[in-house]
Amino acid sequence: MRIISIISAIAGLALIGGLLAYFGAGAVIRSLLAVGWTGFLAICLIHLAVISVMGIAWRVLVPGAPLWVFLWGRLIRDAGSEVLPFSQMGGCVLGARVVTLAGVPGTIAAASMMVDLTLEFLAKLAYMVLGLILLVHLRRDTPVAFPVTIGLTTTGLFAVAFVVVQRHGFDLFGRFARLLGRRWAARMATAAAFHTALVQTHQRRAGLWVGFLLHLVCWIASAVQVWIALRFAGAPLGFGTILVIESLLYGVRTVAFAIPNAVGVQEGAYVLIGATFGLTPEMALALSLMKRARDLVIGLPALGVWQAVEGGRIWRHIVALRRRTAGTGTSSLQPLSRRKL
Repeated sequence: MRIISIISAIAGLALIGGLLAYFGAGAVIRSLLAVGWTGFLAICLIHLAVISVMGIAWRVLVPGAPLWVFLWGRLIRDAGSEVLPFSQMGGCVLGARVVTLAGVPGTIAAASMMVDLTLEFLAKLAYMVLGLILLVHLRRDTPVAFPVTIGLTTTGLFAVAFVVVQRHGFDLFGRFARLLGRRWAARMATAAAFHTALVQTHQRRAGLWVGFLLHLVCWIASAVQVWIALRFAGAPLGFGTILVIESLLYGVRTVAFAIPNAVGVQEGAYVLIGATFGLTPEMALALSLMKRARDLVIGLPALGVWQAVEGGRIWRHIVALRRRTAGTGTSSLQPLSRRKL
């Protein structure tokens, strides 16, 4: 799987280079400069606000936990997904680890993150449905509407099945494991604790609705960033048009979830989808590259701080281990057989 990700990333980078060469790197740079530093700063600030709201959406699933834990966890989760060469699940693992190290039990951190991912996915579907409605309104004769509808329906059924499995699938799996014997049943103990936390999270109906609505607001806010960027660049499009472009773009990114950071996929989708609505290829590439620059500007410092905190924690653990070893008069470097002697 890692080899496939590496090959996909290399192919994506090659595609980006090919697009820049074909449409002209100079034209893309001029489009970036047209947005300017003020426009870029506005996009970064809006995105930080969006990340904060997504952190709140995660926090409402875990009543009583400190809010800052989930704000920080969501920041690292997004940074890991968009900056590091992982799939989106890699960033989710980092986010859950950050929340766990801050004192939230591991099963609750993992269960709440899974439910939060589900709510975010369902909100994305609603966002794409909104984009489809606007697409049909703006372009009644577009041939894209039918395949998009089929894709949304299929994805929606998958999402419903995923929720059902979260709620009830473990019971069936547990019965099957007990039929296989005691060894398999024993392995279910940890999974049972996770499933209990998952069910408890699903029982917080108010939190589920609040989380869904907050994620939907965040998806719409992602279109606001592009709308502002085009305003600064002097190439404005209607907000409805931008929402259609962005919803279709994130639909493509969802399909390409296994490709790290959707490298190349995002740029190609921007060019193809944007051309349908009057967005020049140069500006489409500029918007995509600006989003990647935004992710680096926000994500790299966050990952740097997280790495420093992790390194400090590991170093303190090593120092404490050495002190305990020195107190017992043994060396941690000695082979186990010699210690027994």
